Amino acid sequence: MPKKRSGGGLTTTQQAAKFLGVAALSGAVLAGIALPAAGALGLAAKGTVEGFDEIPSNLKTPPLSQRTTILDNEGDMIATVYSRDRTVVPLKDISPYMQDAIVAIEDSRFYEHGAVDLKGILRAMNRNVQEGGAAQGASTLTQQYVKNVFVEEAGDDPDKVAEATQQTLGRKVRELKYAIQVEEELGKKKILENYLNITFFGQQAYGIEAASQRYFSKHAKDLTLEEAAMLAGLVQSPTRYDPVNDSQEATKRRNTVLQRMAAVGNISQDEADKAIAAPLKLKVKQPKNGCITAVEGSGFFCDYVRKTILTDPAFGKTDEERTKLWNLGGLTIRTTLSPRAQEAANEASTLKVNKTDKIAASVVQVQPGTGKILSMGQSRPYGLDQKKHETVLNLAVSNKMGGSTYGFQVGSTFKPITAAAALEKGVSPAQTFSTDWKMSVPKNKYTNCSGAQGGGDWSVQNELEEEKGTWDMTSALGKSINTYFALLEQKAGLCETVTMAKKVGYERGDSKQLVEEPAITLGSEVSTPLSMAATYAAFANRGTYCTPIAIQSIKDANGKKVPVPKSTCTSAMSEKTADTINAMLKGVVEDGTGTLAGLSDRDNAGKTGTTEERRDAWFVGYTPNLSTAVWVGSDGAKKVPMYNITIGGQYYDKVCGGCLPGPIWRTAMTGALEASETPSFNPVVLPRGKEKKEEEKGRDKGRGNENGGAGDDGKPDPIGGITFPPGVIGGNDGGGRGGNGP
Repeated sequence: MPKKRSGGGLTTTQQAAKFLGVAALSGAVLAGIALPAAGALGLAAKGTVEGFDEIPSNLKTPPLSQRTTILDNEGDMIATVYSRDRTVVPLKDISPYMQDAIVAIEDSRFYEHGAVDLKGILRAMNRNVQEGGAAQGASTLTQQYVKNVFVEEAGDDPDKVAEATQQTLGRKVRELKYAIQVEEELGKKKILENYLNITFFGQQAYGIEAASQRYFSKHAKDLTLEEAAMLAGLVQSPTRYDPVNDSQEATKRRNTVLQRMAAVGNISQDEADKAIAAPLKLKVKQPKNGCITAVEGSGFFCDYVRKTILTDPAFGKTDEERTKLWNLGGLTIRTTLSPRAQEAANEASTLKVNKTDKIAASVVQVQPGTGKILSMGQSRPYGLDQKKHETVLNLAVSNKMGGSTYGFQVGSTFKPITAAAALEKGVSPAQTFSTDWKMSVPKNKYTNCSGAQGGGDWSVQNELEEEKGTWDMTSALGKSINTYFALLEQKAGLCETVTMAKKVGYERGDSKQLVEEPAITLGSEVSTPLSMAATYAAFANRGTYCTPIAIQSIKDANGKKVPVPKSTCTSAMSEKTADTINAMLKGVVEDGTGTLAGLSDRDNAGKTGTTEERRDAWFVGYTPNLSTAVWVGSDGAKKVPMYNITIGGQYYDKVCGGCLPGPIWRTAMTGALEASETPSFNPVVLPRGKEKKEEEKGRDKGRGNENGGAGDDGKPDPIGGITFPPGVIGGNDGGGRGGNGP
């Protein structure tokens, strides 16, 4: 074992050996720099540069990860997000005290030497040998900057960070060569500016502006002498000298910087003494990052914007490219979010559903004709604290965009799509069907888009036994008659109905293809509130469907426009068909199942919907200038039947689309449309068929056939409208269930 001196240091022999080793290494490094490019290739280890003319462009203008700012459609901030908290500022916006302090403590001869400080290297070698270790480094500020660029590019990848900081001859030679060229091409001032913007100052703060805000809640240009000295002292070891966790160590380090500034002539000794006597006077600002900090309950919308950038090919061909764009940040994203609509959605979603309930509510609004998403609200707040009933599950959107696994069955809100398919095929609104309250339909009467027909029978029934007789299309929509729509789909065609659904943007929450089963007309297929709002917006827009969008424009850190995906608008049906649907759905809110939702001051239309055992309840409706979808149901793994249940402090014997989602919809629409224009639907004359219906019994006529209540036996109906043979339709809760209620 090597012998040590009594004081624990190295022996004279070991000191000499260490000196020779360091000298040899330094000589090799300097030789590698001095040799011509061809000679350097033979000396340097693998990975060194091939020549002085191949400096990476990133060293000139490093792609520094910065904050991204997300704005609403009026230009006000929604949230700031970042992988690294940094705001790049020019040198003129950095306090002269800060500039002097960082140079004094990190490289006091910065303005005197070139990229490599030979005098500093020799001094460090001598000091290190005397101390028996690495007591003093010799990297110039320019060399530190070069290394920081490579560390920045490595991001949070530990392997890449290790590669960027590995202590090898090859890396050192490469670093020194790049430093020489950086000095030649950028000059001292620009290097100092880049260095101060790239350096890590602890407490999640990257760059001097973020550090100044974090520790002193002020801009970098306003830093005082003692503040600048403290920040400059952090660079050597942000953890050790962290003033938040160890003010004593931070103060000692600050004072060292101040003494160094006096020694090199930046300040007088008197100035240094006064600053040393001053307390730290921190004014710490806690970092706020991500959609969890979004204002006005817009966290879910903010997260949808993030997901859009991470998934849309418009922002990069690969996941890696899109992730790099997001993490690099520095973006200013102008979104489609309307502050007024968002406020209304927040109020509506929490009006009748509490965050502590087993049941949750989702509200989403889309502008017809543009596809702009104006709001996303939920009864549970956005966040990660489950004890506070927070969630990051966005119930309004697909699984790919942060939503539930499958979406939710939509019940009778699908029926207008079947009606549109029938009208497009030439079926008149006066078309009548006479049925009992329940019936069995042969599946071979339905042909899917592959030309195949089903086998066996499909059992269909209405909400109440009294619902038997003859209806036309208008009354069947208004009263949500299941048996009518089973026969209307047969006349329109199953394939045509599915095709119409695709044209108006009806999509599953799991992004899979729609299941072409007859029960789709009653809402057996899963979808999302956003998809439903966009679908109904096509009716409001006289038959033209526009893909929903959340982003209007993006600028990068340099103010350059970044291309964003635009809404694509396509004709899904004729204007006459859409106008007819609008006229029929006006009846739903005027005297049908949606009377509790209807607006009194403007044209509006909509449709209610519930699913088997009232596991999901919907109201989707619109005016010519706004479409809103409201869903109420379980947001957990287990779907809760909404019978004999208290929600928002109110008891329901059975939840219905008109009695819970309907009033929520009305609140959202009223708030969002306050003081806005009141356009009308295009007027049409609805041909009517001759109807024969038995007298309605045991029903609250003012609330329609979907309103909660008991059957003739005084008990809630167990199935709410329709049954399916086991395994016919797969649902989001294990299969065998289909949409059924009005």
